[in-house]
Amino acid sequence: MQFTLAVLAYVVPLFPLAYFWHLSTFKSAYDRLELFRDNPIIPFGLFSMILQGIFFAWAFPKLFSGPDWVMNGLSFAGVFGVVGWSFMVLPVAAKYRMTSVRGFMALETAFVALQFVVTGLLIAWVYRG
Repeated sequence: MQFTLAVLAYVVPLFPLAYFWHLSTFKSAYDRLELFRDNPIIPFGLFSMILQGIFFAWAFPKLFSGPDWVMNGLSFAGVFGVVGWSFMVLPVAAKYRMTSVRGFMALETAFVALQFVVTGLLIAWVYRG
């Protein structure tokens, strides 16, 4: 049950966060970057999040089992935030055409940081104690 709750702790907040961040709140900024397709394939993004959630729910208790669940969550955010940034921000900035690499990196770095702090704390809360 904890495993399923940890997967949900990742996917349930991340899907709306990613949707509103990329397709609503900062949509005009991303439109100016000329990076995204006109009609994103939402199920691909959701499937990606589910796969990530399964991995993180499996890995979390093996890697972050200290007595302080908040520190465990922040440690998760630090470790996997850097790893996530290395494959979600850097290679995209390196390979794809966009009007501003700096603008893209700023937006996506903020998103990745928020993503992993929120989900890290929630997963840690599920596995606390």
